[in-house]
Amino acid sequence: MSKKAKKEVQEKEYRKPLIKKRKPNRSIGGDIALYVFLALVAFVMAFPIIYAVSSALKPLDELFKFPPTIFAQHPTLDNFSDLFITMGKSWVTFSRYLFNTVFITAVGTAGHLIIASMGAFVLAKYEFPGAQGFFKVVTVAMMFTGYATAIPNYIILNKLGWIDTYWAIIIPAFASPMGFFLMKQFMEGLPTSLIEAAKIDGANEWKVFSGIVMPNVKPAWMTLIIFSVQALWNNKASTYIYSEERKTLVYALQQIQAGGIARTGQGAAVLVVVMIVPIAIFIFSESQILETMASSGLKD
Repeated sequence: MSKKAKKEVQEKEYRKPLIKKRKPNRSIGGDIALYVFLALVAFVMAFPIIYAVSSALKPLDELFKFPPTIFAQHPTLDNFSDLFITMGKSWVTFSRYLFNTVFITAVGTAGHLIIASMGAFVLAKYEFPGAQGFFKVVTVAMMFTGYATAIPNYIILNKLGWIDTYWAIIIPAFASPMGFFLMKQFMEGLPTSLIEAAKIDGANEWKVFSGIVMPNVKPAWMTLIIFSVQALWNNKASTYIYSEERKTLVYALQQIQAGGIARTGQGAAVLVVVMIVPIAIFIFSESQILETMASSGLKD
């Protein structure tokens, strides 16, 4: 065999996968047991949602039945209709509460995404004095809960004159350290050579950021949106907002829920209304979140 032929054979052998795909070493019984176990775990995790929806569909006599039943025997939408009737009697309309919540959630999430992404890009792909120290400050900030920072936040927002305004909720959401940390860790896995190639082709910093970096870290910022929407949508904002016309939908619904035994059915409907938006956004972004979890530990 000639040297050329030997070289071709060696290249073919080199190109073969080093590790062959192995078939799972399980019997049919083992597969069945695994699927049964996963089904049980899924049911346990989904049970609170199933029970909440079922309770919202129960008439009052079934809600007070003991022992309680999981599923509604005579499902009805009366709880939801009563909820909207009660909301309609308020001197602030339901649409106003909804607008307040949607505005705070949309603006807060958009600002958080933009600021966290731009800051993470600079910190992940550029070296400058104090970069590591700044990131350590962000990491330490994640250790403090909202209860620990509530008083300093209130004092600062009061000095700025933002108490009883939307900005008292929106501006602090911009600086959430969780989103910054998530975007920075994910951007570190983005190949630096890709950014350098774009700059060689004449792309400026904004073009690199918006046209190359952000599309390649879509799973990360979709996950950030999920966390931000969930936090802002469920924020009662009662600590900073006092005017009824600026209060959020969650606050108004929980006030109805606290109306006593007569509003037990409406309280069950409130739970479903509050959790619809976070669950819907999670369902539409599920694949992106799973991709974030799968690739968050990979490096170039």
